Amino acid sequence: MPSKICVSASRHRAAEEVRADFQRRVPYSYLQRAYIQLNKLEEAANAAHTFFMANPEHMEIQQDIENYKTTAGKVSLIDREAKPHMEDYSAGVRHYDKEEYGLAIIFLERALEGYYAEDEDCQIMCEGPQRFEEHEYLEYKAGLYEAIADHYMQVLACKHDCIRELATRSGRISPIENFLPLHYDYLQFAYYRVGDYVKALECARTYLLFHPDDEDVLENAAYYEGLLEGTLDPATIKPRKEAKALLRRHKLESHLLRVAAVGLGFTYTEPNYWKSTSFRPGHVQQGCFVSLFPSGGPLLYSDVKFVYNSQQLNGTQRVLLDNVISEEQCRELHRVASGIMLAGDGYRGKTSPHTPNERFEGATVLKALKYGYEGRVPLKSARLFYDISEKARRIVESYFMLNSTLYFSYTHLVCRTALSGQQERRNDLSHPIHADNCLLDPEANECWKEPPAYTFRDYSALLYMNADFEGGEFIFTEMDAKTVTASIKPKCGRMVSFSSGGENPHGVKAVTKGQRCAVALWFTLDPLYRELVSLSITVRGGDWRHPASCRDPEHP
Repeated sequence: MPSKICVSASRHRAAEEVRADFQRRVPYSYLQRAYIQLNKLEEAANAAHTFFMANPEHMEIQQDIENYKTTAGKVSLIDREAKPHMEDYSAGVRHYDKEEYGLAIIFLERALEGYYAEDEDCQIMCEGPQRFEEHEYLEYKAGLYEAIADHYMQVLACKHDCIRELATRSGRISPIENFLPLHYDYLQFAYYRVGDYVKALECARTYLLFHPDDEDVLENAAYYEGLLEGTLDPATIKPRKEAKALLRRHKLESHLLRVAAVGLGFTYTEPNYWKSTSFRPGHVQQGCFVSLFPSGGPLLYSDVKFVYNSQQLNGTQRVLLDNVISEEQCRELHRVASGIMLAGDGYRGKTSPHTPNERFEGATVLKALKYGYEGRVPLKSARLFYDISEKARRIVESYFMLNSTLYFSYTHLVCRTALSGQQERRNDLSHPIHADNCLLDPEANECWKEPPAYTFRDYSALLYMNADFEGGEFIFTEMDAKTVTASIKPKCGRMVSFSSGGENPHGVKAVTKGQRCAVALWFTLDPLYRELVSLSITVRGGDWRHPASCRDPEHP
């Protein structure tokens, strides 16, 4: 009997939907509501914060947290699912960014201790029963040797993946790029800045175990060797043993998995666990910055006026232009907007998607074309919406000197109106700080390029239609979503354009009086994600033929 009970219990696995909900910390959203009913605001705030750390795109929870800070006074938000080694790493990076190198060293060294301890636990946890994903587990039939080999490969693959697991924040899908080596990269420079050249060389050589051809760190290591000459033999300074052992084990695991894939006939592709394409810590001998992203191409239209480039806007891949459209075109576009806009259009029907203090109305190019075809707005006016969007697309493609075609991904005319009686003591934004193709995570100083973000978007543009309102400035910030790097006051014909990634977090300050209108444009370099409207526009003898369908995703 006991054995039957054990077998029966092992069959009851949580459904994938349930596992996914726990991965995304959905239970904490319910916990927050429950704590509110019990009037336990501090616990509710912690539950909301824990949920938000895994769902930084969730605007309602973000607003809830701000409300808790207002109603409950000073609240020390706690992430109840935080991984200690991740918390120490984040704290170390924050101190490093503030040039507090002594404190950065303390936290980063503690993060490494936690990392290796977590790695041991992860290895042990992989020794349990495995899930056979390629066939139904309960119906799996295999001989003894096949079953043993299958199980061992599952355990080995699980252990091999601990590096990805330990580099992934709770609730996220994507790991932090180059996570373990980055500890040593930060440390080599931090130790240099506090004058400990032995530790600096040790950490540089440890980093080079993972990236032996990294020119910056090779130069740093040579520089540290020069500083130590005459005091000790630099050859005696070795990479750290624990990193060397982990890397050796990881390479052996990879070799065994590849051999097994050939022998047992399954497919295995080795992930690039150490890839490094994002921000790098300091290089001792700083040189001149050379942009990897060309810009400054021709604006194509003589009436368009250049205002600021990326450097003047304190960022990367940014441009500000004036006179993209005329005053008369702004007025005509306003007339079109008044005839076709609906409250909540582009926001799944939500009239106040980002703040309860403003009403949002919108319309797509498709709707303008449809209304023009039906005679509900003048054909010329409907065409104007498309024509100015195409003008903006051509300018962006030319200015950023793109080598491939830039396609429309989504185009949306949106007006946000301040609601009377709700503007006193506002501390929110009209549109919270975000990035257009990734999920901004200010705490981690990361932007996760994964769903539900529109990861296919490459460039963005905002073309403004008016200036007769109060507030509503467009702002760029640092990755912390707090430090404003540039502020832009909208006016008719002004356009700001930028690359859509985490290098350009942005938002909109509260509109406190009047109505602010703009054409928002997102572009892609991938033709699979181009907006279908542009493929079907033809005018023949005054007859308008419009597409039968067009994707209309939610406005971010």
